[in-house]
Amino acid sequence: MGAIIADEGSKPEILASVAQATAALAKLKTIWNDRNIALSSKIRLMRSLVMSLFLYACEYWTLTADTDRRIQTMEIRCLRKLLSITYRDHISNEEVRNITRQAIGPQEDLFTTVKRCKLKWYRHITRSTGLAKTILQGTVQGGRRRGRQKKRWEDIPEWTGMTLGAAMRKVERREEWEELVAR
Repeated sequence: MGAIIADEGSKPEILASVAQATAALAKLKTIWNDRNIALSSKIRLMRSLVMSLFLYACEYWTLTADTDRRIQTMEIRCLRKLLSITYRDHISNEEVRNITRQAIGPQEDLFTTVKRCKLKWYRHITRSTGLAKTILQGTVQGGRRRGRQKKRWEDIPEWTGMTLGAAMRKVERREEWEELVAR
C-alpha cells in the first residue's frame, strides 16, 4: 500500500501524506481563488479532495504528541489557504475554525477523524482471527527505549474511557461500538 517503514514510527508516512495533500491543495489554487464559488462549497471540496488524500491509510499511523501537532497544523494550513488568510494577518487558529464552522456548521477536526478511523480499524481487527489480531495483542520481549513511549493499541481505552477488557467486550457488540466511535 505504499507504507513507509522507519525506526521513528509513522512520522515519515505522515510527512509524506502532508506533502501529497499540500500538492493537491496547490493544484486546486484556481478553485480556492474563484470568488464565484461559495465558501461552504470550497470547504466541502477541500474535505473531499484534499483531506481524503491525507487520511489514506491513517489507521496504521502511530500517534504521538508531535504527529498530533502535525495533523492539526495540516488542517489549519489548508483552511488558511482556502480562506486566503496568511499568518501575517494575525488571525488565530480558533478564529479560522470559527469562520469555517459558520460556513458549513460544526465539523470534527482532522485529528478526531484520524482517531475515529483508528477505532473502527481496531474493532475490525479485534473481531477477526488471524495474524493481525495476534500482532495487535502480542508483546515483544526486551526493554523499552528512553523517553516518552509511543502510543500503543493498549492505549485505545484512553480515547474511549474504558479499560482494555471492557473495550474488547464492547467491540463484540457492533452497535454499541459504533455509537462509542461516533462520540
